Amino acid sequence: MFILTFFVKTCIDIYVMLLLLRIWMQWVRSDFYNPFSQFVVTMTQPVVIQLRRIVPSVGPIDSASLLLAFVLMAIKHPLLLLVQGGSMELGPYNLLFGFLSLIKATGHLIFWTMMLRSLMSWISQGQGPMDYVLYQLTEPLMSPLRRIIPVMGGIDFTGMAVILILYLLNALGMNMFAGIWILL
Repeated sequence: MFILTFFVKTCIDIYVMLLLLRIWMQWVRSDFYNPFSQFVVTMTQPVVIQLRRIVPSVGPIDSASLLLAFVLMAIKHPLLLLVQGGSMELGPYNLLFGFLSLIKATGHLIFWTMMLRSLMSWISQGQGPMDYVLYQLTEPLMSPLRRIIPVMGGIDFTGMAVILILYLLNALGMNMFAGIWILL
């Protein structure tokens, strides 16, 4: 049962990350002809295109992808209970779980994108197509902080500042939703 539970949880989490990445790339008007962007669009397009017939986009936000990510996060815990114990319980608290899980997944996505951009800056030094997409995704978060935190000795500390802010927001989530936040 543990392997099946792990598999279901991992599949849902990865797909939600791809959906959130698609929303984020559309919001920052990322280069959709980039190979990485094409991968994200290809993986999410079959489901999102069907949902777009019902749920139109709202401005720069892909509301169909957002709704799908929310629904997947809302049913993740009942599905895991079904796999583990054979029973599934749906209730209004699943909407709260889904909303909080989506917020936490967004924080994780931003964290790993910042980490990947930092690592890629050491390895490929801005030469690869992945670097350009990572730059487009993270720059709206880092540029306001660059006005406050100057580059010192050729080292840009704004990525570390964004990660520190994410840690503070995670601690705030743990304080506000103590028992639930840890389970998500």
